[in-house]
Amino acid sequence: MLGEEGAVMTATLDDVTKKKLAEQSAEQQAATELVRLAKEQGLSLTGPDGLLKQLTKTVLETALNEEMTEHLGYEKHDPAGAGTGNVRNGTRGKSVLTEHSGHVEIEVPRDRAGAFAPQIVRKRQRRLNGVDEIVLSLVLSQGSCRF
Repeated sequence: MLGEEGAVMTATLDDVTKKKLAEQSAEQQAATELVRLAKEQGLSLTGPDGLLKQLTKTVLETALNEEMTEHLGYEKHDPAGAGTGNVRNGTRGKSVLTEHSGHVEIEVPRDRAGAFAPQIVRKRQRRLNGVDEIVLSLVLSQGSCRF
């Protein structure tokens, strides 16, 4: 008899766990999955080589590249840019300081004419306040944890 009660109790606990997961929003589920993957890989969530720092770098560089595309009017490697006079001209390294991730090394794209003025990380800007929260909300709103 005791064995049967234990099986019923386990089944009930499994049902409660499944119900809790189903009630979580997509953002909460993505955050849970990110934390789980980070722990499996031995990554800390914050700190010098933490998950938040890696996400911050990725989001900032992606946003800067999108700003460059908008500035030039064509995608990277698009033949439409040939002969326009202003093209991508590599990147330059920059270190920015965030509240929770500390110093983050990013690559800022350049254009040949030197007219590109990024908005997400402005020229000569070193401190980024609130960027960690923005990064987390952007990543979690995608509902995906692929990198």
